[in-house]
Amino acid sequence: MAKDTKKAKGSERGEVRIADDVIAVIAGLAATEVEGVDSMAGNITKELINKLGGNKLANGVRVEVKPDGISAQLSLNIKYGYNIMQVSEKVQERVKTAIENMTGFTVNRVVINVAGISMAAE
Repeated sequence: MAKDTKKAKGSERGEVRIADDVIAVIAGLAATEVEGVDSMAGNITKELINKLGGNKLANGVRVEVKPDGISAQLSLNIKYGYNIMQVSEKVQERVKTAIENMTGFTVNRVVINVAGISMAAE
């Protein structure tokens, strides 16, 4: 069962709750859209994501929601030949922007763990 993370306050229409898993999927999808990212740790490729559905994007993502904002930790496989620091910085920016735009949460930090380097099949 997913833990509820956000409740809209003062709304006449009721409450809005966003599960941690939803935030993790947003982060995973944003990360895999960055050039140089091969997959989330656990060898989930974009092709498998399309076949299996978005929930697999939460693999390799840990989200912590606190009253002052969100911290996200992602484990990625980077493609060989790409600058790890540049790709990681782009992922941090993309994940932060995606979560903030889609949920209204403030993102305090995005930690990137490089789990592996993926060699291109020749």
